Amino acid sequence: MQPLFRLAISIFPSWLPVYDLLLVGAIVLSFGIARWFGGFDPVRVARTRFRWGIPWGTLSISGFVLFVYLFVQNGITYPNAPTVIPFRAWSYFSPTGIVMSPFTHANRGHVTGNIVGTLTVGVLAEYLWSHYPEKRTSNASTSLKRGFVPTLAHPSVRILAFVVGSLVVGLLSGVFSLGPTIGFSGVVFAYAGFTLMRYPLGTVLVLLSGRVLSLVYQSIKNPTVTQAGQPQFVTPWWAGISLQGHALGLFIGALCGIYLVRRRSVRPNGLRLWSGVLIFAVFEGMWAMYIPLGGSQFKLFRAIGAAAVFLLAALLTIAVQSSDQPLFGRSRIQYKDAALSLVAVLLVVIAAVAVPYNLFTVSDRSSGITDQNSIQVRGYTIAYAEGIPNQYISDVEFNALGETTNVKASGVIVVNDQQEIWWQEISKDRLGFDHRVAVRVGGIGWRETVLASRTTWKVVGNHSVYTVQLEHDDERTHVFTSQPARAEPTIAGRNVTFVPGETFSFRVTRNGTVLGQADIPERDEAVSAGGLTLVRMKNRLYAMNNQTRVRIAKYVPPKK
Repeated sequence: MQPLFRLAISIFPSWLPVYDLLLVGAIVLSFGIARWFGGFDPVRVARTRFRWGIPWGTLSISGFVLFVYLFVQNGITYPNAPTVIPFRAWSYFSPTGIVMSPFTHANRGHVTGNIVGTLTVGVLAEYLWSHYPEKRTSNASTSLKRGFVPTLAHPSVRILAFVVGSLVVGLLSGVFSLGPTIGFSGVVFAYAGFTLMRYPLGTVLVLLSGRVLSLVYQSIKNPTVTQAGQPQFVTPWWAGISLQGHALGLFIGALCGIYLVRRRSVRPNGLRLWSGVLIFAVFEGMWAMYIPLGGSQFKLFRAIGAAAVFLLAALLTIAVQSSDQPLFGRSRIQYKDAALSLVAVLLVVIAAVAVPYNLFTVSDRSSGITDQNSIQVRGYTIAYAEGIPNQYISDVEFNALGETTNVKASGVIVVNDQQEIWWQEISKDRLGFDHRVAVRVGGIGWRETVLASRTTWKVVGNHSVYTVQLEHDDERTHVFTSQPARAEPTIAGRNVTFVPGETFSFRVTRNGTVLGQADIPERDEAVSAGGLTLVRMKNRLYAMNNQTRVRIAKYVPPKK
């Protein structure tokens, strides 16, 4: 089989993208078979709801989000490392972040995922909204013949309403976001909440189709991949989810969807609705309720989250399926009004919990940050510190379920007084793993890069000793030195203690008495002090006395 495949490839000229042709051919063939046997004409179906069969609103929104990523965040120059920090939703006193955060993204994978979500669930939402009124009247038909008439019956107005509505939901997700969020996912979840109320299982199917689009995109981008196993620093996937922002978007979309299905008198089957909401919520991780504990640790409340998604499915099912019957005997309050009011109240609560954080101001910017452990870059302070109060998370007190928001920060910290930014950008653990990490700061039209590097000696039987440097414009600043550490092995009654600094050194002791001290030798060299000889073979350091040789440390250089 393999020789035949190689022969097939050799037939094509070298300039033809063979793998792409194979992929496109397979897609066309498969789609044609599905259409032939399924009797499904997507063009005809699209033309019944979209003008000229094209989802103009979704395409416009996707183009806008892509434009912001490429040109505002400078993703066109740095496709996987755009400018991010100034565009997060830091505070009401930093309006740039509040306004821009819903339309900016953290990296290429982030923006790709949200654009795929928009081109799948968003298209279904626009299909439900439709470019045409549900019941086309003679006036609507006349308006199409005469040209543009500014009423909601005209397709152009309906397309514009969909685009403006999406942008408004995006702005709401920025205004009522909890924490320094970023990304268009709040609007994508609003699309999903909207369509779930009418096409619950269709929404789930469309959501899964996003995986197909992602596969096609990745296959065209990288037709072949050669990769070996390698260690990685990974935080829990659920720790990167903006659960409050997703819930906010979902409830906004659900309220709009409930209003629409009631107005059009079309309601899905209750079991389908319950199943669709539950599957969507589980699939999208809406059960992942967590809080940060400091450093690189997070606490997940899985059971509470699982209970919440079941209750969510039940609530939205009641809100759509409830009747006009009185809630209590002859009460004027009806089931449908009570259910809708409960959904609205939950939406208000979800939005309100974000207000205290968005009124955030850094109360003590200098806590743990000094001129000795930081550098200044055009209004930003980039520092390295360990075990200092996290000024952002601890600003609003939260004590529940045995946990508190009074957490500590350790790592590379970015502060900006004008934008109310105080954030642990790189954790101590991540810097200890990667040894060299880029921190990008900036604003609209400019960006600067600061390199944080860590030089480490892993001491046998004890904690590592290390120093941290910040580098900007070819100027390196030493900003942190760890505590000394003594190697566990004892050689000829002597111990070796490693002392970090701009130059790493060691001292030899016996029973607490210092016998000698010297700098750690360079690669493939040896140094004697206090009756011991330290020999460095590549990155390993050995202590020798007569015929005894023991490894006591290993050097971990910064990555290039």
